[in-house]
Amino acid sequence: MSYLGIDIGGTKTALLLERPGARPAYARFDWPAEADADADLAALAGAVSRLVGTGGPRTVRAAGIALPATVRDGLMVAWPSRPSWAGLRVGTLLERVLPGVPVAHEDDGSLAALAEAAATGARDLAYLGVGTGIGGGLVLGGALHGGPRGGAAEIGHMVVDPGGPVCVCGRVGCLQAVASGPATLARAAALLGAPVAPDAFRTGLAQECAWARDALRPTVAALSVAVVNLGELVQCAEVRIGGGFGHGVPGLVAAVREGSRRLARPGAPPPAVRRAAAGPRASLRGALLLARETAPEPAAGAAG
Repeated sequence: MSYLGIDIGGTKTALLLERPGARPAYARFDWPAEADADADLAALAGAVSRLVGTGGPRTVRAAGIALPATVRDGLMVAWPSRPSWAGLRVGTLLERVLPGVPVAHEDDGSLAALAEAAATGARDLAYLGVGTGIGGGLVLGGALHGGPRGGAAEIGHMVVDPGGPVCVCGRVGCLQAVASGPATLARAAALLGAPVAPDAFRTGLAQECAWARDALRPTVAALSVAVVNLGELVQCAEVRIGGGFGHGVPGLVAAVREGSRRLARPGAPPPAVRRAAAGPRASLRGALLLARETAPEPAAGAAG
């Protein structure tokens, strides 16, 4: 039997299938352009079917799903990146995509934090996934930390600049409105006077172009503020920075480390700032861990 991890993102989705006696199988796909939730779910079900292959979902012992949407009582109440999903019940997603399979779901940032803790052995850490948005999660005392209402730690929606840009959530100055990949690239495009793709941005940084450095500066400042605030509020020992954009921009982690040191108050050093150990697939690896927790392998020699 296999275990399946699914990381559902705003623009793409990744899948990881762990099979006995074989190397893990990885797949990813981009969401259909301007599609509704039904078309998205059909695309996801097709991707699962192709990855699992002969035997279908019944060969999967359990699955874990990383979700970026705000979920309350099993209902997706908000997801700005895919607004048609608002109002969708998670149970509907599971029935359409993995009928008959034990499935657990959790916030994508929380699962990334879980994967980082597993990879590093750290008992107290915060995770910042810098990508299309900014996901975040907390592991405190060796356990995943959630709020009293069962919600995730929405680090990406901490307000770091009350006079800053409008976030997709509708509020002004959220961390992800300032420091996400799209926010950074939008500043770069405004400074350059032309659209800037991620590869071109990285090249601009490597060549020390002023437009690239100036576009990154607010990103570093906002992330540094977030790191210091996390240290003050939850006393985490370290902050891990990952995500597709965060993991791929050269010098970002070092710049945030230095920025957080400058903001620290005497006698209260900031958390250590490190690159994500699980890489840009931290949420996906966390989803696979969640699948294993949902339906663990039976003990050797167990009946049944």
